[in-house]
Amino acid sequence: MGEQNEWLQFDPQGSLFSLEYIERTGPFRMATDHYHNFYEMYVLLSGERRYFIRDRSYHIQPGDIVLVDKQAVHQTSDAGSPSHQRIVIYFYEAFLRQYYKNEADYLLSVFKRENPVCRLPAKARLQLDAVSERIMQELRARAPGQETAIRHAVVDLMLLAARHDEQEEAAPPLDTPLYRKMTEIAQFINSHYTEPLTLTELAGHFHISPYYLSRMFKQAIGLTLNEYLNITRIKEAEQLLKDTDMSILDVSAAVGYNNFSHFGKMFKKLTKVSPRTYRRG
Repeated sequence: MGEQNEWLQFDPQGSLFSLEYIERTGPFRMATDHYHNFYEMYVLLSGERRYFIRDRSYHIQPGDIVLVDKQAVHQTSDAGSPSHQRIVIYFYEAFLRQYYKNEADYLLSVFKRENPVCRLPAKARLQLDAVSERIMQELRARAPGQETAIRHAVVDLMLLAARHDEQEEAAPPLDTPLYRKMTEIAQFINSHYTEPLTLTELAGHFHISPYYLSRMFKQAIGLTLNEYLNITRIKEAEQLLKDTDMSILDVSAAVGYNNFSHFGKMFKKLTKVSPRTYRRG
């Protein structure tokens, strides 16, 4: 984990939203098991990052807002100098339904768009800087009414992103031959994860060497090929356990595992609970 020069957090017990500010000066890569059942907004204040989300990679610049939908696999990694500052906001849908029910559908719609990176024009960037500064002041001051002030600032950021989504302000995905090929492979895994995929089989299918595929996939996506394959399978297993009456053994086979014990180990590694406990809720 990269050295943290400053870390500020707002995470009241029982709250439907939380956020954190971090300034880092050293290399940093997120945990591999990164997807969750709540929404996330990633606001880069300084530096540059590479951000993989769903099946594409983006070069993130200061002022960009990354809009992470529920259950979307995402990963951030270094791009150039590792030093950067960012604010990350986490919230459940119930947060908007409770406090902003008339605008909830509108604000949530921005998380469903094809391009998840909102790149604001200069005037809107000034607004973003002002709202970010309000958040920083509230985090440092911890004055009475802090939760209300931060809640309003968070929704101001969502509104800023939603309005510019309508104007189709967005950052393009990285589009070099390497990233196009690795995106194609990620999309192939998304469509064929139920099959017994291996590094050797994937390399043969795409006519590249296993060594090159392993190294370049990690470089472009930020995850190893096996990490990405297991995350994709376990995400689907979660849905099947929640939405169907299939046996756990059948769920394991349905998402591509031919070893039930390995399925159980991977499920617990990524979700922190066993499949049986997860199903019980």
